[in-house]
Amino acid sequence: MQLMIVTLVALVFFCGLMVWIGIYTRRHSSTIDGFLMGNRNIGAWMSAFAYGTAYFSAVIFIGYAGKNGWDIGMASIWIGIGNAVIGCLLAWLLLARRTRAMTRSLDVKTMPEFFEGRYGVKGMKLYSALIIFIFLVPYSSAVYKGLGSMFTTIFPGVSVNVCMLIVAVITAVFLVLGGYVAAVYTDFAQGVIMIAGTLTMILFLTYNQTVGGFSAALDKLASLDSGLVDVFGGGNWRFLLLNILLTSFGTWGLPQMVSKFYAVRDNAAIKKATIVSTCFALLIGFGAYYTGSLGRLYLDNTLPANYDYVVPATLVAAFGSTGIFANIVLAVIMVLLLSASMSTLSSIVLTSSSAISVDLAPFVIKDYTKERQMLLTRLLCLLFVALSYLFATLQIAIIVSIMSFSWGVVSGSFIGPYVLGLYSKRITKYGAWAGMLGGLLIVAAFTVYKTALAGFDAAIADAPLYGVLAMAASFVLTYGVSLVTPPLNKQIIEKAFLIKEKA
Repeated sequence: MQLMIVTLVALVFFCGLMVWIGIYTRRHSSTIDGFLMGNRNIGAWMSAFAYGTAYFSAVIFIGYAGKNGWDIGMASIWIGIGNAVIGCLLAWLLLARRTRAMTRSLDVKTMPEFFEGRYGVKGMKLYSALIIFIFLVPYSSAVYKGLGSMFTTIFPGVSVNVCMLIVAVITAVFLVLGGYVAAVYTDFAQGVIMIAGTLTMILFLTYNQTVGGFSAALDKLASLDSGLVDVFGGGNWRFLLLNILLTSFGTWGLPQMVSKFYAVRDNAAIKKATIVSTCFALLIGFGAYYTGSLGRLYLDNTLPANYDYVVPATLVAAFGSTGIFANIVLAVIMVLLLSASMSTLSSIVLTSSSAISVDLAPFVIKDYTKERQMLLTRLLCLLFVALSYLFATLQIAIIVSIMSFSWGVVSGSFIGPYVLGLYSKRITKYGAWAGMLGGLLIVAAFTVYKTALAGFDAAIADAPLYGVLAMAASFVLTYGVSLVTPPLNKQIIEKAFLIKEKA
């Protein structure tokens, strides 16, 4: 009872803060540019935290860290390191400046608009908007379900649907009021909470009497299975590599991540944000997978109902019955997971909403004024939050499976045409189409084949492989087809590369 009261107080305070931020930032969201990009005037720390908090949601903490930490132990930390080095550091170094420059040259606000402007094909805008609309809702529902696992562990008498509904309502309120500016303000506050919560979680879990220190943790895990402390996970190196590639390179093609580069104030801010986001990712990634790895020690080497409950059960076992101070720590960690989830949800909802209001609606609505576009965008934010919640209430596979397919399809469709389009003037519209269609078809074809051969559960198990293959195919097809097809019109190229990288 004490734990429930402490956690409830923390949640009420946190939710009140999020609503206040939404009200405070409402004045910045009166135009579509302000609502979706903060008028391209977001500073280094805000941009870095917006990127980092969108990256790490409850899916990472509960789904990925729970499953991978339990299965392969300490080697799963390499996934967090890969996320920091590839998904953050290299992404900012290789993509941020060029993305900021080209989106300014083309005057675009979304990834579908980017493809239309970069390759001069309206159909790409429609196709990419549909991919975003169809596949990001399941991804956001995965975030809900991951957080629901934590809520129901602490509040066992409360329905998981009620817990997810609370998250949906709070996210909708601050996002609809303040748009992207509200999102980055809340991301900053949530990022601070995530840092404090992760540091506290690492220290308490390590030096709890159940573990007794870092070296003791390694010894105890080794006594259960030597593979749990093997540097590369014993015989699980292939599994480890696939997950590093999927969750690290995958962010390069996810529109909700790429959009953070559009809004950065200037290149000086990009330099600072690169360092900040990388350090943030190192801490959060390490903390998540390290916690999942210690689950076997806190749960007596007995897997809970499913992998989604490994991390929640571990935290409750460590902090749930050892006094008021430990209860406060667990409440902070609960808010950490809530912060991670709400920041990711807000990014996805903004991306999905703009895919309809900015990219699809002009095809079907006549006399589409800026006022109508602004109103539709706000209404769609509400709709997508509601759809994500409803989808999350359905009985579907565990959250890591949903996330794997979503990342594979979305990033596999976009990564080649987007990244190569930033660097090479030789990439053609036919090459871009090949990369977009190829990424989607790779995932679809392998999933259908594996399902027919061994069942859908077998296809789910191979989802990371399909995602990695889709991303590789997107690069190869985009470049290969561009070599043998006519180049783009010079005017399109000149407009795209009008603003130089160092501008």
